[in-house]
Amino acid sequence: MCSSLAGPDCCGGLDNIDFRQADLCVMNWLLGYVDPLDPYFVAAVLTIAFNPLFWNVVARWEQKTRKLSRAFGSPYLACYALGGAIVLLNVLRSHCFTQAMLSQPRMHSLDNPTAYLVGVALLLLGGVLVLSSFFALGFTGTFLGDYFGILKEARVTTFPFNILDNPMYWGSTANYLGWAVMHASPAGLGLTAVVALVYVVAVLYEEPFTAEIYRQKSSQLRKRS
Repeated sequence: MCSSLAGPDCCGGLDNIDFRQADLCVMNWLLGYVDPLDPYFVAAVLTIAFNPLFWNVVARWEQKTRKLSRAFGSPYLACYALGGAIVLLNVLRSHCFTQAMLSQPRMHSLDNPTAYLVGVALLLLGGVLVLSSFFALGFTGTFLGDYFGILKEARVTTFPFNILDNPMYWGSTANYLGWAVMHASPAGLGLTAVVALVYVVAVLYEEPFTAEIYRQKSSQLRKRS
């Protein structure tokens, strides 16, 4: 009864849609804005992926061997050195990210004052999360001091850690997202997705290890008491 009232489907229904062609259209549209083989884009992806890999490998090596602490004569100096290296690598990552955006087309639908203001808001939000995380953790807390044996009395739970897990990572992601929106850059949006994915993997890798370090500290304190 219902089918007779509806009449014939002028398009032949969903059966006539070639989803492979639709996927190709989306891919062609994306490739019109983003060239994944562009040297700047490749460099940005590599630096995004390399940075967390570098600091996690070095920090775990230090935690197991204490060779950096011995080489610098102090765990604090070793942590400061690693922190300095991480800052320089992040500057390089941001430079590659920006160059990748500038080398590729802008998206007209994002190239307007409203989108620009949204990008600025995201950039400010990210800055608040990153800076407040740094002030809550301090330099050694931010730059993996716990792997050097520089532990806090307890894990930090003040702002912004009381509203968000890993706020420095998500603040950094918001910074890149805001920067990409301000530049109306599809390449920047794609690279921001890579940043977020890399941070998710980093968190899955880091969180259990950090929790174990503090569990061992708590166990040692109970034994002493």
